[in-house]
Amino acid sequence: MKAYEIQQGSTSLDGLRLVERPQPKAGPGQILVRMRAASLNYRDQLIVAGGYFGGAVTRNTVPLSDGAGEVVAVGAGVARFAVGDRVSGTFFQGWVDGPPPGRLVALGAPADGVLAEYVVFDQNDAVRIPENLTFEEGATLTCAGVTAWHAVVRSCRVKPGDSVLVQGTGGVSISALQIAKAAGARIIMISSSDAKLERGRLLGAETGINYLRTQEWDQEVLKVTGGRGVDHVIEVGGAGTLARSMRSVAYAGHIALIGVLAGFEGDTNPHPIMVKGASMHGIFVGNRAMLEELAAAIRVNGIRPVIDKVFPFEAAHDAYRYQKGGAFGKVVVTI
Repeated sequence: MKAYEIQQGSTSLDGLRLVERPQPKAGPGQILVRMRAASLNYRDQLIVAGGYFGGAVTRNTVPLSDGAGEVVAVGAGVARFAVGDRVSGTFFQGWVDGPPPGRLVALGAPADGVLAEYVVFDQNDAVRIPENLTFEEGATLTCAGVTAWHAVVRSCRVKPGDSVLVQGTGGVSISALQIAKAAGARIIMISSSDAKLERGRLLGAETGINYLRTQEWDQEVLKVTGGRGVDHVIEVGGAGTLARSMRSVAYAGHIALIGVLAGFEGDTNPHPIMVKGASMHGIFVGNRAMLEELAAAIRVNGIRPVIDKVFPFEAAHDAYRYQKGGAFGKVVVTI
C-alpha cells in the first residue's frame, strides 16, 4: 500500500516521503480501515519540523491523527463494528472515558497516523462518523473537533446566552465557534484578516476584531461586552496571548487553554484570573466518549465541519504548505 512517512530525525517538510508499505491485517479485536481522507492540525506542522514534544521523530512515522474511512475487515472478537461501517480513529489510543489512564499514545506521533491507504485500529479506538458527513468532513473530528468539544462543552459548559471569545480561524477555533453557536452562545472572534472575520460572521460570530488593527483587542472585548468581559475564552495562542485573554474574561469566567500558536514566551502572571475568581483549564484533545458526543451533536444539529481546501493524496506536501499559511477551518487530503 501507499503511505507517507516522516523520516527519522526529520526537521523539515523535506523529510515527508511517499513510500510503499506492506498492507496491514486486522488481528484479534482490531479493524482494518480503508482510509478515504485525512486532515491536518497545527500539531502536524510541528511534528514534521521536529519541533513537537520530544523533538524529531525517532523512527519513520506515518503522520496525521485525523482521518476517516470504511471498515474492510474485522478481526476475531470484534463486536463494535462491521465491514462497511464508516469510522474515524481516536486521537489517543486506549483512552475511552474518564480521566487519562496514565501516559497516553497519540496517532501521528509517537504512533503511526492515518496518511496511508490502510490503517488498523483496535475496535475500542474508533468511532462511527455521522451519517450526514462526507469522508472529508468526517476526517476533521478526531483532534480539532474533539478539542473544541472538550473546551466548549465539557470544560466551559457553555449555555444559551453565554459569550465566547474564539481566537483565529483554524480548525479548533472554527469548530468551537460552531459548537458554541449551536449551544446558543454569543461569539466574538479575533483574526488578522477582515475577510476571515467576515466568513466568521457568516458562521454566526456577532463581533469580529482585527487584532493587527486593534492590538489591544482585550480592551475592545471589554468595550463590546459593556465592560463585563466574556464568559469563556477559547485560548489557542498560549503564552503570547494569555495575558490579554485573562484581561478579557469576565468575573467567574473560564479560559480553556489549548494551544501555543502565539509562541511559548509571554506574560503568564495568573493574578488577573485570581482577582476575578476566574478559572483556567488545560485542554489536550480528549477521549473516545467526547468524540462520540461530538458525533451525536453533529447529527442532531446538522453541523457541517468547515473545510478550506482539499488536496489529492499525491499533493500532501502542498496541503502542509497551504495549512501553514493560515487556513480558515480545516485542510484535507483525500486518499
